This record gives sequence, structure tokens and C-alpha cells, in this order.
Amino acid sequence: MSNTLVTQGLRKSFGPNQVLRGIDLTCDSGEVICVLGPSGSGKSTLLRCINHLETPDAGIVMINGEVVGYDVRDNFLVEKTDRQVEFQRRQIGMVFQRFNLFPHLTAEQNIALAPIKVLGDPPAKARQAAQELLNKVGLADKANAYPSQLSGGQQQRVAIARALAMRPSLMLFDEPTSALDPELVGEVLTTMADLAREGMTMIVVTHEIQFAREAATRVVFMDEGVIVEQGTPEDVLHSPKSPRLQSFLARVLQSSPPSPHSREDSTPTKKKK
Repeated sequence: MSNTLVTQGLRKSFGPNQVLRGIDLTCDSGEVICVLGPSGSGKSTLLRCINHLETPDAGIVMINGEVVGYDVRDNFLVEKTDRQVEFQRRQIGMVFQRFNLFPHLTAEQNIALAPIKVLGDPPAKARQAAQELLNKVGLADKANAYPSQLSGGQQQRVAIARALAMRPSLMLFDEPTSALDPELVGEVLTTMADLAREGMTMIVVTHEIQFAREAATRVVFMDEGVIVEQGTPEDVLHSPKSPRLQSFLARVLQSSPPSPHSREDSTPTKKKK
């Protein structure tokens, strides 16, 4: 199985605050990695470095064997132009806490815009693909709706469809349900579980332990800018080894109700490594 993502020695500081302290992580094609950890542990910064929205202070990120953000010349890293970085980002879909939809565009137009402008898809093809993606996320009847006419959960599902429209090889989710009302969380997690079952390569920063238990092939626990523990959901969530992870899980599980996303047909089949 090939590596879609490899990070080596990833470090990032903001002033005196060391947020990432040497992250080594691989993500195989078809793998679903859920990243857990307390606030300030570096989870979101890790995703932003993977997508080169933040420039690492040290270390490299490789997607499909290609260094993100840099050309390698005579064993030196030479920074790519903004245009070259944008071209690389086509391989990486990212869904944020906030939906960031264009308010003056319909759901279909929000999804079709980037394939037309960036990929050069003919408008008719992009609109057809947008309709198919809206159907995929359960919003086939909302093609002509504007963001203000959609619930938060529906807007986030449109945002997922928009990221998928670029046909990425890797999807990044940065706490995609944290801005939603509790009753809307389930519909977004169900959409993500469906993607996991279909074999989409995903890295998901989340506090939804039940989703990690059901959908992940691997769970990574971060604290203070390092990976403290990682393994299968069974190992990490049911038999945590580090005291820091044990206390984190005890606190999260005590304060969180069961995830509402599960339905009879939505629990993904675990992929065999």
C-alpha cells in the first residue's frame, strides 16, 4: 500500500510558542486517521502545515511522493511560487470548522466554481458533477439554495462536496462539527463515515470519540506538539498506555454524550491493512 502522506520532523513555532515539535506521520492510501488531543496540542497547525497554509519551520511534507511547498534542487529546498503551491493543493481537500461558502452563490455554484476556475472543467461538466456530489452528501434538493437558506449542517455538507469536487487524493477535516449545534452534528458525521467506507484517504481532527472508534483505521493522540500515542482504535481508545491519554479520554468520555451520527447503514467497514 502506497503512502499518500508523509511528514518528517515537522516543526512550527509562533513566537516563543513551539506548537509542533518534530512530527513524523504517514497516511496510507485509503486510510482514515483521527487525530485527538487537548486544545493547543498542535492538531490544527499540523493540518495547516500539511496543506501549506502554514509554512513549517523545519521538516517536510510529501503528498504522493512530492514535497509540498518546495522544489528539491541539489539537496536544497527551494520555495515554490504561490501559483505552484496552489497547483499542489489540488491534491488536498480541506474542510474547516467554519463553512466559508460564498454567500452570493447557490450550493451548486459554490461546488462548481473551483473545478471551472482551477481545473478548467467545462461549466456543464462542473455543474453535473456538483449535482452528483450534492446527491452524495444527501442534498440533491438544495442545488439552488443559498447558504443563508441552509442549516449549519447542510452548509458543512456543501463544504465537503466542494472539497471533493477538486478530486483530491487526501481529505483533511479540522474539527468539522465543532461549530454546529448538537442536533446537526450527526448528519455531517454520517457523510464523513460514508466517505470513509468508500475508501477516501482522510485525516480528521475531532473530539468525536465514537466517530473515531467506528470510522478510523488509526487514531493518533497529540499533546504539546508531539504524537504521544497512536494505533488502532481498539488499542488507543480501549487500552491507552500513556497516563496523559488515559486522563484525556476519561475527561472527554465523561463530558460527551454518545455520538448521534450512527445509523444502521452508516458504520463503515474497517479496511484491512
